Amino acid sequence: MTTYQTLQNIRKERGAGFLVLLDPDRRSIEDLVSLAKTCETDGVDGLLVGGSLLFTDCFDDVIQSLKEAVEIPIILFPGDAGQLSRHADAVLFISIVSGRNPHYLIGAQVLAAPRIRALKLESISTAYMLVDSGGTTSVEFMSNTSPLPRQKPDIAVAHALAAEYLGFRWLYLEAGSGADSPVPDTMIRAVTDAVSIPVIVGGGIRTPDMAGQKVEAGAAFVVIGTAFEAGKNRTLLGEFASAIHSRTPAAGNGRRSIT
Repeated sequence: MTTYQTLQNIRKERGAGFLVLLDPDRRSIEDLVSLAKTCETDGVDGLLVGGSLLFTDCFDDVIQSLKEAVEIPIILFPGDAGQLSRHADAVLFISIVSGRNPHYLIGAQVLAAPRIRALKLESISTAYMLVDSGGTTSVEFMSNTSPLPRQKPDIAVAHALAAEYLGFRWLYLEAGSGADSPVPDTMIRAVTDAVSIPVIVGGGIRTPDMAGQKVEAGAAFVVIGTAFEAGKNRTLLGEFASAIHSRTPAAGNGRRSIT
């Protein structure tokens, strides 16, 4: 079974999936492994690994160590073509469809594609849509793209429809790591009502109740990262998992194509 199918099955069984984002620049390998084990024990469905920048020279070792430590999926969330490893279960093959920078629409993908093939990585095509969070985020600065205005859900819907028609399998609505404000529920509802592919929501989600609200708005997967950095809030992992898995997803939510 592919990683994509595994996550779709989790979503079918639990209503929504809980993913934790690990930034290898912010922790030692030992701490990353420790957190990954806690994540698995406390109900996290998968781990995303990556960041806008990468200072560490042991990315491959990080992925291998995580893969050896846990059985939940390890999925690459690369900031560029250098953040790839044969030890991962899959990679989000991301195009920033909310921006107009051709390098992150197709240029970086062309550079990464031969490496992904050589590494025999499962690729999950993902349309990345950056949403204004009230401040400049790392991904906004590094990608040189303007975020979608948070008070304009119709613009987000138009981008989401274009992504679906282009054949992307997932949409990722992202406010950015450490965002001041998360993606608005009204935007999530508008997008999930319009498309039939699953929507991932991340950025600025700091409490279990807020995570649950994103599921109720239509999120198929919720991503939490900054909330667990530097050992913060690790005891809340189970509460986040419960909130995400216990809420009833809104209509839409890509459920028409759940398999």
